[in-house]
Amino acid sequence: MRRLGIVFLWLLWRLLPAAALGWLGDRVGRMLYTLAGTRRRIGLTNLRLCFPELSEVEREAILLRHFRMLVRITLLETIVWWGSREDLAALCGMAGEEHLRPHLGKPIIFLAPHFLGLDLGGMRINLDYAPMVTFYQHIKNPHLDRVILQSRSRFGDGLLYSRDDGLKPVIRAVKQGRPFYYLPDMDLGAKDAVFVPFFGVPTATVTGLSRLAYITGAKVVPCVCRIEGKTWVARFYPAWENYPTDDVEADARRMNAFIEDRIRETPEQYFWLHKRFKTRPPGEPGFYG
Repeated sequence: MRRLGIVFLWLLWRLLPAAALGWLGDRVGRMLYTLAGTRRRIGLTNLRLCFPELSEVEREAILLRHFRMLVRITLLETIVWWGSREDLAALCGMAGEEHLRPHLGKPIIFLAPHFLGLDLGGMRINLDYAPMVTFYQHIKNPHLDRVILQSRSRFGDGLLYSRDDGLKPVIRAVKQGRPFYYLPDMDLGAKDAVFVPFFGVPTATVTGLSRLAYITGAKVVPCVCRIEGKTWVARFYPAWENYPTDDVEADARRMNAFIEDRIRETPEQYFWLHKRFKTRPPGEPGFYG
């Protein structure tokens, strides 16, 4: 059945243009919202913690839009998996490249928070600024896992490392001049993390960004991929000055504050179905039941 699912997605890609894939994803996302009980509860818990000033009806509306966009981008990613370079460039543009160009040829870390266009943005950037390096977390479906891994090496000589490989190969690659597409805004447990506010909630936040920037001398250039109007755009932001500092907690606070600001702009486009607040400070109860 899992293999048949991949075949079904391939047929959708072959038969439907991008606009139709987006339309279909929007409709399927509405249906999925009503069926995904556990994930819907996780999403509403996250939104309640991050936006306590909103009513429950307003948070439900955000999460419904989130589900619609999640399935939409999932179907559109079939273009990343099997489409041409031209198809990918037409699907996703880039903006803010003036913030990137002065640092090309030097160590660079792209801070790429978990917005729904994350994978699309990484592949689009790799078209023009390959070869990049990034972490990859295997998924349970082995057939889909293989498709995604193959797609990420189609354009440019990219390097993919498992988190189990540690930071050493990443450090080596960044020092050699490969941009690192880094996704540090997930709950990976208390190891190598500090508890700093994220929307006012003490949150286990990995300190890898500041440590890597310090070790490699890399500039941190934030990059967020979202829908802007009707177009997916990978947007670069100004490189961070005076970063890192000698205070890893202050550095982690800065990262979380930047991500918060971007989330407030388009809350439905951030990934809310992960238990971001699962790891709690000692003695503090959990949020997810």
